[in-house]
Order: sequence, then structure tokens, then C-alpha cells
Amino acid sequence: MGTAERRERQKAELRDQILAAAAAIIARDGFDALTMRKIADAIEYSPATLYLHFASRDEIALELVRNGFEALVRHMMPAAAETDPLARVYAIGRAYLEFAQAEPQTYRLIFMEDERFASPIMLQLKNDASNPGDTAIDFLVTTVRELLERGIFRPLPAEMIAALLWSSLHGIAALKLSCSQYPFEGDIAAPGEALMEILIRGLRA
Repeated sequence: MGTAERRERQKAELRDQILAAAAAIIARDGFDALTMRKIADAIEYSPATLYLHFASRDEIALELVRNGFEALVRHMMPAAAETDPLARVYAIGRAYLEFAQAEPQTYRLIFMEDERFASPIMLQLKNDASNPGDTAIDFLVTTVRELLERGIFRPLPAEMIAALLWSSLHGIAALKLSCSQYPFEGDIAAPGEALMEILIRGLRA
């Protein structure tokens, strides 16, 4: 390995360390506790070193949001194996709620923190078809279109139906993360399943 390659590898490794330390701080103390100084202390580098890789704490947050969307995609992708689009809708919903409970701080950062972080990343993913995170937004819409084409759902815009399903599941996830004992104590899989059943019955043609 040449000197240039070694430097690039070391640079990439340090960047990964910075992101991992930031994610650990958020998981332990919440996003508001994240500072460049705390990240630097965690990886035993000076804050000046961090600024060689990221311009600010917000830039780190944006990268974590992007990574979070990609993690959500990976968690949802097994649902793609469902050939029946109706079964796939349920599988997508289950995977979404599972991710919210398994990765609460990541979920908060993606969907429940400052809009400055999520909005630009979601726009980038929407406009960049080569990015795997794009499917996190379009996977549900594509499935809904299949259901519309088969006449299973009433003729409403696919994006509207997907947004209704998504926002309803987000409501359960956000309530659970904001107040763990209310309105559902324990796992949210069962209320999530009930909610999807009610919504899908209402959407049927």
C-alpha cells in the first residue's frame, strides 16, 4: 500500500471514529448533548482535528441522518421478498416500527429532531435514484401503486395513501419514544398491526 492510499484509509477510519463517537453520545445523552468537544474527547483527538473532516456538529448530524436512512432501508428490505403487495404493506409497517424501537436515537435524529437535518437528506435521496436510501421513501409508494393497479385500494393518489400509512405509524413510534409507558406499554407491534388493519380496511376499494 502506497503512502497516499494509507493516508486515505487513515482519513476514512478517523471519519468513521468521529461518526461512531457522535452516535454513541446521542444514544447515551441525547442530541442536545452533542458537541465537537465531547466527540474530540471521546476519540482522544483535538477539536481542531475534527474540523478537518467536518465543518460543524450539524454536518456530523447530517451524515448520521444519511446513515440512519440507509440503516432503515436495510431493515425494511426483507419486506421486498413479499410478492403479495398487501402482505408487503404489512411487512413494511412492521419493519418500520421494529426499527423505531430497536434504534430509538437514530429514529429520533431522522424524524424527530431539527428539520434542518432530515429535510435536505430526504430531498437528496428523492432526487438521487442511485442512492440506496431512496427506497426508504419510495418503497411504500411503489407497493401502494401495485395495490391500486390491482384494484385493491380505492382510487386515491399513491403518494397520499403512503403518507397516511407512514404518518400514522410514525405517530405510534413517536409517542412510544416520547413517553415509553403511554399510550402502549411494552412492544408496539400489536397496536401497530391493529392500526394497519384499520387503515387498510378503510382504503380497500
